[in-house]
Amino acid sequence: MRGLVIKTTGNSYTVQPRDGGAAIAAYVKGNFRIRGIRSTNPVAVGDYVAVEQQSDGTNWITDIEERRNYIIRRSTNLSKQTHILAANVDQAVLIVTVAHPITSLTFIDRFLATAEAYRVPAVLIFNKTDILTEAEKNTMAEWQSLYEQLGYTTFALSATHLDPSDLLPLFEGKVSLLSGNSGVGKSTLLNALLGKEITRTAELSAMHDSGMHTTTFSEMYPIEDGNVRGGYIIDTPGIKGFGGVAMEKAEVSHYFREIFRVGQRCRYSDCLHFGEKDCAVVPAVAKGEIAVSRYESYLSLLGDCEEAKYR
Repeated sequence: MRGLVIKTTGNSYTVQPRDGGAAIAAYVKGNFRIRGIRSTNPVAVGDYVAVEQQSDGTNWITDIEERRNYIIRRSTNLSKQTHILAANVDQAVLIVTVAHPITSLTFIDRFLATAEAYRVPAVLIFNKTDILTEAEKNTMAEWQSLYEQLGYTTFALSATHLDPSDLLPLFEGKVSLLSGNSGVGKSTLLNALLGKEITRTAELSAMHDSGMHTTTFSEMYPIEDGNVRGGYIIDTPGIKGFGGVAMEKAEVSHYFREIFRVGQRCRYSDCLHFGEKDCAVVPAVAKGEIAVSRYESYLSLLGDCEEAKYR
């Protein structure tokens, strides 16, 4: 039997059969986990897999179909290096907030660079507009302008006051990864889009102005709104960071659109834009053609590759 992995729960996977019918629980054998795969989870939500039922009634995943793409984050198990968030996605949607809590620009840039590296179109949704001060709204507008000028689509909204019809067209007919730091309102937004309480929401910690993890494992949900033609949203656990462990340092600039573009003017094709002779990028930063925050994020990812560690 072949099917689609719609949920992971650590040691088991929920698979929706391709020919219909009820979803089933399936497992992978230990040797399958480490067979040439340098990640903590060889099977991810969005994977199409082959499943064989054993004589005792248990179901085992025996093969994974080739992925169109996938997107990863850093793993807490550094020996494995990466954790696959989802596979075969059409877009990666990052929920960010400029306050309560603050999503750092470095986190946003690392997410976008990761999406670029794995050829996944990315969208930014700025949440909690209803509780921002005027100064915070100005900051949000500056951030939106920064990323829109780079060609990224952005939205600004309040998930707690959302009319789903305003945002559902973004997800129509697509498999979308929904991601973000804990506390940015991802669960609230997902519940609003799906029209029912799928995931728990939690209050921010008053002491740290940060969120509690309400999603433990990744899960894929169908969009069943009659006004749109299908689609799936993949909910992921709150994420603390993305690293460049799967990137070569010479490639990092390729995943920053404006740095790659300006870098074409550098004297040397292998320029890392860090003090080399006749580098075009560093002067462009000084002139304001490249945002300082973006250049600092680039250097941070470059440091990951050079030192083989996360920051």
